[in-house]
Amino acid sequence: MRLVTHYVFTMGLLSLIMSMFTPYYLVLSGVVAIAGNLIIDGLGHKEVQTRRGITIPTRTPLTHTYPRSVVWGFLPVIPFLAFGFMYGDFPWWLLLAGVLVGPSHMFLDMFTEAGVYVRRRGKWRRYALAHFRYNNPLANGVAILLGFLMLVLSLHGSYHYYHHYEYHDYDWPF
Repeated sequence: MRLVTHYVFTMGLLSLIMSMFTPYYLVLSGVVAIAGNLIIDGLGHKEVQTRRGITIPTRTPLTHTYPRSVVWGFLPVIPFLAFGFMYGDFPWWLLLAGVLVGPSHMFLDMFTEAGVYVRRRGKWRRYALAHFRYNNPLANGVAILLGFLMLVLSLHGSYHYYHHYEYHDYDWPF
């Protein structure tokens, strides 16, 4: 999938989850989604020269496996956790967000031709559910639509932060 597709889908997923815990979920999910997907694609793609002299991008097992993607996707969350610890709060929901960045990236990559890497009999093998090209407009459009729908659902659920305070009619003693 295209990198923009990864951004929108991951941001929608993270904002849907983080909207239950913080009113700042849109900013946090945007930063974590973009930084996590940039790290995964930046470290996990390399250029390979073919026999005909054509340069093609390929994926490596460094980041495009499920367990390793969790580690690389968790990196952008660390500064926010440190910031929370400095102010005496433990934002545990950021742990969940950091763990979901990598698998959401791998989920979308399973629908492309290159797939993701799995280890079978001591060797890295590619696994794909479908074999769409990375720039297939239909596959990218469906993933962006799903990400956008999750984003809209997260906006709908955020109203409970603004109706938190209840006003009671107390009998004042004076």
